[in-house]
Amino acid sequence: MRKKIVAGNWKMNTTVESAPELVGGLLDASWPDDVQLIIAPPFTQLGVVAQQIQSSNIGLSAQNCHEKESGAYTGEISVAMLESAGVEYVILGHSERRTYFGEDDNLIYLKTKVALKQGLKVILCVGEKLSEREIDNHFKVVQKQIENTLCLFGKTEAANIVIAYEPVWAIGTGKTASAEQAEEMHGFIREVVANHFDNDFAEGISILYGGSCKPSNAKEIFSQQNVDGGLIGGASLSAEDFVAIANSF
Repeated sequence: MRKKIVAGNWKMNTTVESAPELVGGLLDASWPDDVQLIIAPPFTQLGVVAQQIQSSNIGLSAQNCHEKESGAYTGEISVAMLESAGVEYVILGHSERRTYFGEDDNLIYLKTKVALKQGLKVILCVGEKLSEREIDNHFKVVQKQIENTLCLFGKTEAANIVIAYEPVWAIGTGKTASAEQAEEMHGFIREVVANHFDNDFAEGISILYGGSCKPSNAKEIFSQQNVDGGLIGGASLSAEDFVAIANSF
C-alpha cells in the first residue's frame, strides 16, 4: 500500500508567536492512522514547531535547502542545519521557486542529491504552466522534469522521494483542475516512473496533488486511483481545514 500523505506548505506565513497556536490545533485533532500529516513552516519556526510535535506523529518539513553541504553562502540554509532543527523532509522544485527564483531542473537535482545524501526525505514538485498546457505540451514538460531529477537516482535513493504534481495553470488563475485532470497526470507520472524503474517501484511511490485542494474538493480528488494525498497551501494555515482535508480519505 502506498503511503497516504497530507503535507501543509505554510510558505511565507506565521511567526514564532503564531505557529504554536496553529500546531496546537493539529495536536488537538484526529485523523486516520494511515494518513501521514506533514507540516512545512518557514525556517524561523522550525525549531519551535519541532519541539512542539516531537511526541506526535506529525512529520516536519522545510520549504527549501541549499545545494551545497556548507560554505560561504550568506543567508542560505544547509541540510545539516535542517536536520539539527529536527526536520525530516524538504520540499524541492516548488513552482514558486522555479518561477520567482529561477530554479531549473539541474539545481533542483543538486538540492535533491544533497538532501538524500544526508538523510532527508524529499517532496519533489513537478508541474506545467498554463502556456504549456494550452499547446498540449504538459505531458512532455512534466516527463522532462521527472527525468532530470528523480530518474537520475537509483531505486534506494528514489524510494525516499515523494512526488507532488502542481498544475501551475490552475493556481491563482481562476481556472480549475478537475479530479479527472489530476488523475490523468498522476497516472502519467506513475507510468513515467514505471518506464524508468519498474512497475513495482512505480506502484509504491506516493504522488500528491499540489493544486488548489481544500475541504470542499479533497474527497473527490483523493478518491482518484493515482492520487495519494495533497501538498496543501493556503488551507494548511487553518488547523480545522487542514485536518478536514486529511479526514477526506
